[in-house]
Amino acid sequence: MNNGKRLTKSATERMLCGVCGGIAEYIGTDPTVIRVLWVIFSLMGGSGLLAYIIAAIIIPEE
Repeated sequence: MNNGKRLTKSATERMLCGVCGGIAEYIGTDPTVIRVLWVIFSLMGGSGLLAYIIAAIIIPEE
C-alpha cells in the first residue's frame, strides 16, 4: 500500500542532520518528542548514536 509518503530528512525541522525532524514529519508528531525519545534511547546503552549516524547516511534528503 503506497500512500505517497516517503521518509526523508526534514528541511525545516533541522538540528543536526534532520533525521528526527524527518521521522516526526513522517509519523505526524512533534519533532521534540522524537528527539527526546532518541536521547533516552542513546542513554540506555549508546546504540542510539550509532542508529542516528546510520539513519543520517541512509535516509535521503527531501
